[in-house]
This record gives sequence, C-alpha cells and structure tokens, in this order.
Amino acid sequence: MNRRWALASSVAGAVVVALDGTVLTVAQPRLQRELGASFAEVQWTSTAYLVAVASLLVFAGRLGDRYGQRQVFALGLLGFGAASAAIGVAPGVGWVIGLRAVQGVFGALLQPATLGMLRAAFPPDRLAGPLAVRTAAIGLAAAAGPLVGGALVTSLGWRAVFFVNVLPALFFGLPALVRPGTPPPASRRTPLDMPGAVLLAVTLSCLVYALTARPVSAAGLAVAAVAAAVLVRHERRAASPLLPPAVIGSRAVGAALGVLVAVSAALFGTLFVATYVLQRRLGLDPLLSALRSLPLAVLMVASAALCPVLLRRFGARGTTTAATALLALGVLVLSGATSATAFGCAFALLGAGFGTVMVAATQVVVRRAEVAVAGVAGGLQQTALNVGPAVGVATASTLMGAGTGPALLTLAAVAALAVPLTRALPGTGEERALQGADGVASITQAPDERVQDSAPARR
Repeated sequence: MNRRWALASSVAGAVVVALDGTVLTVAQPRLQRELGASFAEVQWTSTAYLVAVASLLVFAGRLGDRYGQRQVFALGLLGFGAASAAIGVAPGVGWVIGLRAVQGVFGALLQPATLGMLRAAFPPDRLAGPLAVRTAAIGLAAAAGPLVGGALVTSLGWRAVFFVNVLPALFFGLPALVRPGTPPPASRRTPLDMPGAVLLAVTLSCLVYALTARPVSAAGLAVAAVAAAVLVRHERRAASPLLPPAVIGSRAVGAALGVLVAVSAALFGTLFVATYVLQRRLGLDPLLSALRSLPLAVLMVASAALCPVLLRRFGARGTTTAATALLALGVLVLSGATSATAFGCAFALLGAGFGTVMVAATQVVVRRAEVAVAGVAGGLQQTALNVGPAVGVATASTLMGAGTGPALLTLAAVAALAVPLTRALPGTGEERALQGADGVASITQAPDERVQDSAPARR
C-alpha cells in the first residue's frame, strides 16, 4: 500500500468524521426551527448516529481485516458522503434521523479502516509519526468546525453543512474503489463471528443509548450488562472470536483503551460544562465561546506533533502518565477560572494533554496488533473514543444540578483514574525491545512486500 496515499486517506477520513460532528452542533438550532422539530427529535439527530457507529465499529474493523482495509474505506467514505448529501435534501426531521443512522453505519466502516490502512502501510516503529499527523488534523477540524459551520449556516442555511463531506468523499473514495489494492490472502480470512458481532452491537448500542438518554436509562444499562455477560461467555467458546485474544488479552492494549475512555470522558464532559459556563454564565455567543476555547485545538495540534519525540525519549508509559496528569490539571484550573487568561490556560492544558494521549495510547493499540487484526484494533480504539464522551457528558449532565464546580472536580477525578492504568503501558526499555523485534520482522517480511507491491505492474 502506498504510504503517502494511505496517510492522506486516513487523515481525510478522520477529518470528514470530526468535521461532521462539530458542524452539526452549530446547525441544530436552525434545523429545529425550519423543520419544526422538538428538542427530543433534535437530540436524536445525534443519538441515532452515535448508536449506529458505536455498535458496529469492531465488526466493521473485522470486515476490513477480512476483505481489505482500502476496500472497506472506499465503501465507508462514499457511503458517508452519499448519506450526508441525502440529509442535505431531507424533507423532514424523521428523514434526518433515519439518514443519520445510515451515516453512522458508513462511519463505522470508515473509521477503523483509517487506522488499519496506516498499520498495513507503515512499519510498527514508524507509526507514531502518521498517527501524530492524523491527530493534529482532527484537532484542526475540531477548531474549524464551529467556524465553518457557523459561516455556512448563517449564509446558506443548515442544509449546507452536510454537503461539506461530499467532495472529500468523492476525491478519496473513488480512487480507492477503482484501485482497491490486493485483498488479504485466503489463509488470513478467518470466519466472521456473527453471533459475537450481534451481541457486541447490542451491548454497545444499549450502552450508548442509555448514557445519552436524559435521564440516563437504567433499563438500557441493564440490557447492556446482560448482553456483555453473554458476549464474554460466547467469545471464550468461539473458534474464531470477533475479539481476538491476542488483541484484548494484551495488558498494554487493555490499559491503553482504558486510558482513552477515561481521558475522552473527562475532556468531553468538561467541554459540556464549559459550554454552559461560557454561554449561560458569562453570556458569550457561540462564536466568542469557540474563540475562547481555541487554545485547546492549538495545543492539541502542537502536542500531537511533539508526541513522537516524547515517545522515543520517555516511552508510552512516561508520556501518557504526564499527559493524563496535564489534562486532569486543566480540568482543575477550569473549575476555578474566572478570567480570560485562566480559561485560556485551562483549555491549553486540556489540548496538550488530550493530543498527547491520543497519539501515545493509539500507537500502543495499533502497533501491538498484527496486520491481520489491525482493523479490529482500530475498531476498539474508535469504540473507546465513542463510549468515553458518552460517559463524560452523562456524568456532567447528572452532576450539573449540584453546580459546575462539583461536576468539574468529578471529571478531574475521572481523568486521574487513568494514571494508574498507564503503569501497564510499555516503558522506554520495552519500546526499544519492540523496535528491535519490529526491525527483524520487517527484514523477514520484505520479500513478500516486494512481491505484493509489484503485482499491479505485472498485470
């Protein structure tokens, strides 16, 4: 797989998804007025997408492992763009909700493939750089989303924000569809674990629905718990489990996923509270609120770019520990912020901590997975980054009745819970050992890679 194309496509896919979520938030008030929708219906334009995408990420990753990451990427990106265009011409809110669920299905196909392509294209010891570029691009999209969305909604209406995805989908999706690359050999095509996929989908969809409901749905949590118990029992007995033991059985991978859930919960829960503080308490409009939080995106981009250097110097353990503590400190600073300077410092700490953790923890998850299960690893990473925000926002909304201070202190504690988990991540010595092993592997695999790369030329 061409490395430049893989990196550009991975970045494009990640940016399309990140931009879609941020511009939708800006468009929802106008959408509600023009379509005559209730507040609950507007909430479902987000919930339908979240439930669909979270429930299918891991299974979609397995499809990429079986049929080829590039093929699944093309299907996911083109489908995502088509669903976006359909939402832009939807006649009513019911259509918007249904099409958002369809968009979530294609988003689930797209997201794991963006990581699976990187794992297939780059040697494990060189993954940190591409992951840093990808994370920095997501930070830029998060910063640009409210501004782009506000400009489009103001000048062209809410429908315009959904056509933003169409051109990138065509530009990157069509080449991947026309030249899908070499599919994995038949020897690597393990049978699909459909019962496991259904059980995992039920578990995650009920969990995400329960956490996004207001109030939190106890029935949804109960169904998710029962389905999870049945899933564990099934996976232990399955001949070809959906969740490969080599991936979920790794202590380092489990810790990295736990860290991603905790820090994303803390960050998005904090942003939920911060939006209330900036717009309700301080009386800022959405544009000024976005500008006040701009240091978060700037430091997220800068920290992602710096993270590969930190990983080489301090290893994943030291880097992630310091970054998690930095994020927790940012939440604490925000809990007592009253001036513009204090808010700027708090958002900068949040961005620096989250950007670093994103690169470092994702590198552990993707690097430790073999190419044959890279899609599943990517699906697990994306699942963590979907469940975490749902947990954080649910926690914040539940505690807001007691005031913003207690809510933020609790979220700082959630971030701090990730610090003990970082002890299971590889240190500098283990990183060097892995690099040595990766070097041996790359030498022994080089002939096969050359044969695959030259296959299209022979045709």
